[in-house]
Amino acid sequence: MNHPPSDLITWGMMLRKVPTIVRALPRLVRGIRVANITDPDQPCGLGWTFEQATQRNPDGAALLYGDKVLSYRQANQQANRMAHYLQAQGIGKGDVVALFIENRPELLLNVLAVAKVGGICAMLNTSQTQAALVHSLNLVTPAAIVVGAELVGAYEVVRSQVSIQADKTWFIADQQPDNVPAGYVDLMAASADHSLENPASTQQIYFNDPCFYIYTSGTTGLPKAGIFKHGRWMKSSASFGTIALDMGPEDVVYCTLPLYHATGLCVCWGSAIAGASGFAIRRKFSASQFWDDVRRFNATTLGYVGELCRYLIDQPASEQDRDNRVTKMIGNGLRPGVWAEFKQRFGVDHICELYAASDGNIGFTNVLNFDNTIGFSLMHWALVDYAHDSCEPIRGSDGFMREVPKGGQGLLLARIDDKAPFDGYTDPEKNRKVVLSDVFEKGDRYFNTGDLLRNIGFGHAQFVDRLGDTYRWKGENVSTTEVENIFLQHPQISEVVAYGVEIENTNGRAGMAAITPAESLASLDMRELLTFAHGQLPAYAVPLFLRIKVKMETTGTFKYQKVKLKEEAFDPDKAGDDPIFAWLPGSDSYVPVTGQLLADIQAGKFRY
Repeated sequence: MNHPPSDLITWGMMLRKVPTIVRALPRLVRGIRVANITDPDQPCGLGWTFEQATQRNPDGAALLYGDKVLSYRQANQQANRMAHYLQAQGIGKGDVVALFIENRPELLLNVLAVAKVGGICAMLNTSQTQAALVHSLNLVTPAAIVVGAELVGAYEVVRSQVSIQADKTWFIADQQPDNVPAGYVDLMAASADHSLENPASTQQIYFNDPCFYIYTSGTTGLPKAGIFKHGRWMKSSASFGTIALDMGPEDVVYCTLPLYHATGLCVCWGSAIAGASGFAIRRKFSASQFWDDVRRFNATTLGYVGELCRYLIDQPASEQDRDNRVTKMIGNGLRPGVWAEFKQRFGVDHICELYAASDGNIGFTNVLNFDNTIGFSLMHWALVDYAHDSCEPIRGSDGFMREVPKGGQGLLLARIDDKAPFDGYTDPEKNRKVVLSDVFEKGDRYFNTGDLLRNIGFGHAQFVDRLGDTYRWKGENVSTTEVENIFLQHPQISEVVAYGVEIENTNGRAGMAAITPAESLASLDMRELLTFAHGQLPAYAVPLFLRIKVKMETTGTFKYQKVKLKEEAFDPDKAGDDPIFAWLPGSDSYVPVTGQLLADIQAGKFRY
């Protein structure tokens, strides 16, 4: 991604922000004090923060969903009932409770209840099925699971492959009344008679206690479980809600992002709790109903990813586009080409673009409201040169790495120290792979984010791309290895290489796979192949493009030449004799890509 030199931040631009900085100083000091808890005996975390918000705004709206509104007092009391019940069932500090519920208030009430007792919420991706779901569960050995009625079918398929007892397999109804399936306990009914009071355990949770397992895709092809601690929750909630957004009881955050991801769960909900603000959610994002929801909930703040914003821009213009109370929004992945248009069209003043590695120790926030930037970070970070073929950082002849100059692109490293500890993964081997030692001097340690950023001056950066064996599409990280492993299960495919490619005017990278048929191209049924992929992969991970290769090209070390494949992408003129196929939106089969079809795709005639 190329950025114009005008994106560089100058002294003049900084001087114009001085009044903003002065006004922000009180909340900056307040936010830093809350975010940087160092006393090991100081209660903190999600449950504690929510109880504090309840004291400040007991009758204010806490959770909004459809026509349903729960005040802070009501939400806190419901969570308390569930927390006391969990304790009665033996769930306590350090116990893992897997949550498999779509976006609705009951999910957040469960998260809150588990947090109050000191348990760890395993935030299962609701798109996962079969092997990926089994892996995600067994990775963290849950003591219990809570399953929403909408996902019972998916869980039943894998239930025999996980070791969770029936008496700790809890059910959450969706649309009342729902019949409780055999082998499940109705959690809401079972907890109905328990105490409304805050459990004492909330006061016994400290900054180093784990709060969540949040899953990310990795190079192994299966999800990794990143540890998210209560101290980090405090940093996230205060940094975004207090320092960046200045949230208050009069604010409402509208969020359609999946709550099993850190952006929705920690950034958006955390910001709302920090301000004792309302948090309005929707089961699934809808571009056509988005602004109607915003008006209905009287939202002042939006949670977003870049793809969401592009969908909204693609909607027909309306006289009501600026008929809203929204003044600020927080999220990530907004493309420079959409940034200004979105602000102007919908009347948004502050786009608080952020960057946060959910499994790392670094975050950036666009506090000063510059355009086209993820902002700055209070943590120590560096951008270093890297090898484009291996994506590994380069060391000089002295054994140390070199930072890129202002305006340059480099691999983001975040220093690991007392102020920015690395919580890591459940797998120690994965930790070893991402922690670098002796980077700039002997004895230092840095977290390798695997992300490419651009230094635009005054501590600010732009996100450029994700390096390595994942690509991001539809707000989800897709593992190329996972896609390859699935396609190799097809009897008519002998080799496969998966990678991400750019489609003009879209966010992230779309999936593409180069495949070698086991017999011939004629043996491949493109409709059946697409059906197969949909049956084994989440929709966002199904490749949009296929390249048929008689023989895969490899390097001298027998590595597939992914760089060349990415460069040639889905252009039939660059692919030589290799046929290219595309899965077009709304279709049920891969179809050949011609020069005309390529032009139509790049011209935006298809809505991805």
